[in-house]
Amino acid sequence: MVMGRQAGRALQQRAVQTRSSILHAAAEVFDEHGFVGASIMKICERGETTQGAIYFHFKSKEGLAREVMNAQSDVILPRLASEGLQRLVDITLLWSRQLQNDPLLRAGVRLTNEQHTFGLNEETPYRTWAAIMKESLEAARTEGELLKSVDTARIAEFVVAACTGLQMYSNVVCGRTDLTERTVEMWQFMLPGIAVPQIVAAVDVSLERVARLAAA
Repeated sequence: MVMGRQAGRALQQRAVQTRSSILHAAAEVFDEHGFVGASIMKICERGETTQGAIYFHFKSKEGLAREVMNAQSDVILPRLASEGLQRLVDITLLWSRQLQNDPLLRAGVRLTNEQHTFGLNEETPYRTWAAIMKESLEAARTEGELLKSVDTARIAEFVVAACTGLQMYSNVVCGRTDLTERTVEMWQFMLPGIAVPQIVAAVDVSLERVARLAAA
């Protein structure tokens, strides 16, 4: 009985590892070629796996694309330990850095931006980010960091929209090489409008903060 449970756990672990490997291989291919150019065969070759394994875990290329789109926060949140308004800022700062070099995040953003070209209208990635940011803002409110007039849901959605626009503009202008600087500037503009004065001074939105987050 014990051996049976151990074998079952080993099989489950291998299945999780296989799924993760496929997801990351697909992200690399989607990042490089977009949805249309990312064939299942290319994903198989990149991930050194089979079509059967891909369809077992994800059912279709569209299903695989959805999973990549919805995995964006997994690249960011496990690396953060901050709370409240600093956490909200840190999410966007680390996102701005990782979007320049992390295939899973890059592919998730690319697919979300281009999804209309392959017949999807998936708002979940945006809604997920907005919910995550609202949670940080609510924690900030509890700690007395926000101005009383702040509507946390509206600010969360605004930050998602602002970051979406920032990365699209930066991508066209310079391949996102200035995205971190633009994100820092965004917070320099925004913080005085949502935070109490002592928190505006205390929240770290520096490039040095970005470097520390990326190194963690």
